[in-house]
Amino acid sequence: MEQDQIRKILERYNAGQCTPEETAVIEEWFDSIGDQYTSPKKEHEIQADLAAVQRTLMNHIQPAPPVRSLMRSWYYVAAAVTVLVAAGAWFFQQKQRAANPSSPEQPLAGNIAQTNRTVADGFVTVNTSKGSREQLVLEDGSTIVLNAATRLRYPEHFTGNSRDIYLEEGEAWFDAAPKPENAFTVHAGNVSTTALGTTFNVRAYPHEQQITVALLTGKVKVTTDAQAPVILQPSEQASFDRRSLQLVKTTFNTEETIGWQKGYLVFKDASYEQVRIAIENRYGVTIINESDKKDWTYTGNFRQETLANVIETICLTESLSYTIGKDTVLLKNK
Repeated sequence: MEQDQIRKILERYNAGQCTPEETAVIEEWFDSIGDQYTSPKKEHEIQADLAAVQRTLMNHIQPAPPVRSLMRSWYYVAAAVTVLVAAGAWFFQQKQRAANPSSPEQPLAGNIAQTNRTVADGFVTVNTSKGSREQLVLEDGSTIVLNAATRLRYPEHFTGNSRDIYLEEGEAWFDAAPKPENAFTVHAGNVSTTALGTTFNVRAYPHEQQITVALLTGKVKVTTDAQAPVILQPSEQASFDRRSLQLVKTTFNTEETIGWQKGYLVFKDASYEQVRIAIENRYGVTIINESDKKDWTYTGNFRQETLANVIETICLTESLSYTIGKDTVLLKNK
């Protein structure tokens, strides 16, 4: 069966447009084999398991004698098996993502990483461009997802009793592999974050006044040059003000903090600089504000919206006019 047909069938199921009988059959089949996957699996493992299921089911479908109408029925059954296996792949991926909300999503289509990677003096430096993200897996098994316009430096090989990572600018999500004997530390400006078996997000764009560490799971210690360390629990964040040199602990909204991994834009009382950086990183454009309105406290959510929709909505709120060029957005007074 063509992939387009499979996609349409899945869309009908996801939209709730199947008949009750069809829905019951599909979900019963999902549940009957879904119990095998109680622990997270990688996509290629799921595909291999489902391929085995497909072969098992196909072995039970024996073609009848070569009568034309019966052969046609066998092909329809075989096609149905293919659809169910394809649906199963989708089902298990969604089930695993729901069970592991802190795991990074797959990059959006068209959001292909455009990186510049160099190796010198035993360190790897990775730069991502605007409009792109990249996922790294280090030799210790730690995972890092880089947001756009980010520069990260890390050793080719970890030695001694520490694993030191340097977020020189930008934003990154970290899943530190648990190694109690080797502390995992991310350095960003004056802020150092040490973790053991932890997932957390660090934001340190040079044009923003704050460096922010947000903890999703585990526990981290955040230190600066000027004050005592701060211990974070899940759903807490530490924000370091570059001007006052003060480190403040608060709570945070998960989607607002790591929505960038899904291509979301989530703003709450955001300044113009925060809005500008987020849009430039998401869409790979440059925003030029020629208006006299640069003191913003903007709140709004955008989920996989086009650049034009985002800009139009924001400009309506801020009473601005705009022009979108090939890679530039120009904001002006109305």
